Amino acid sequence: MSRNNGLYLIIGALVVAVIGLGIYVYQEEQEPSGVELKIGQNGVSIEEN
Repeated sequence: MSRNNGLYLIIGALVVAVIGLGIYVYQEEQEPSGVELKIGQNGVSIEEN
């Protein structure tokens, strides 16, 4: 019985990790909306997203 509980624990942890990674990747792929202001060597740059 203990062996099965350990297996379920490992599978559950893997499922949680995959779901968390999926959410992280989805949020990173979303392009932010609004105005982007960059200040660099070439001056000030304003871009609307």
